[in-house]
Amino acid sequence: MAPLSRKRTGYLLVIPTAIWLGMFFVIPLYSLLASSLFDPTGSVLTGYEMTWHIQNYWDALSQYWPVMLRSLWYAGLATLFCLILGYTLAYAIAFKAGRWKNVMLVLVIAPFFTSFLLRTLSWKLILADDGWVVSTLRTIFLIPDEGRLLATPVAVVAGLTYNFLPFMILPLYASLEKIDTRLHEASNDLYANPFKTFFKVTWPLSLPGVVAGTLLTFIPASGDYINADLLGSPNERMVGNVIQSLFTTTGDYALAGALSVILMVIIVVMVMLYIRKAGTEDLL
Repeated sequence: MAPLSRKRTGYLLVIPTAIWLGMFFVIPLYSLLASSLFDPTGSVLTGYEMTWHIQNYWDALSQYWPVMLRSLWYAGLATLFCLILGYTLAYAIAFKAGRWKNVMLVLVIAPFFTSFLLRTLSWKLILADDGWVVSTLRTIFLIPDEGRLLATPVAVVAGLTYNFLPFMILPLYASLEKIDTRLHEASNDLYANPFKTFFKVTWPLSLPGVVAGTLLTFIPASGDYINADLLGSPNERMVGNVIQSLFTTTGDYALAGALSVILMVIIVVMVMLYIRKAGTEDLL
């Protein structure tokens, strides 16, 4: 009876999680898929009808494929910058921080104690035309006198990089911190220079953190709309801005649902190919 009792206990423990996932994942996902197949002639006022209108997907893709590519491009650039900056900082915390390690980790997560919206608005002030950043760049002739940063792709990518940088640093630190420093000493004993030690020892052992960090950065950055809305212009709109506008302003639920599903499928396919290519069994 004891094994059967343990089995029932396991099922009972799973029930709350199953209910939670059903309410906040399965049902919303079904609702999204259903809305993507609505009759596009409907509206919020007259109501929508389920007609399995597959044409919605082609309409969404044909109208907004440039915005989709722009979103993936911005998210890819932000992920790359986060990887470069985040790896450097995570390496310093893991191997060089010493007794300041905990303090530096607190500083990494400190931005989470303020609103995402507030942090983005702060970047709007920093990159303003009359701000010190633009003034400095004009003084050293990196941008022309009439040049600006706000309402440009630079501002949007900078905002994405800043806001999602902690999501890159924390997995990288967790992966680097597990590396035995005696492996570095062994590499030095075998006459490997620091450059070779990094690419032969540190980088391969930190790949699980690299993959986790890039996924945690790229996926939310692809669907983000706050940074493009506050730091960009209509020319820098991302797919999240289009979906938000279609759902809340235009009321075109069919097109918004189709565009959301397309984005979700593209990201899932890219993630599967990326993990397969990276070959990290820790994430499979």
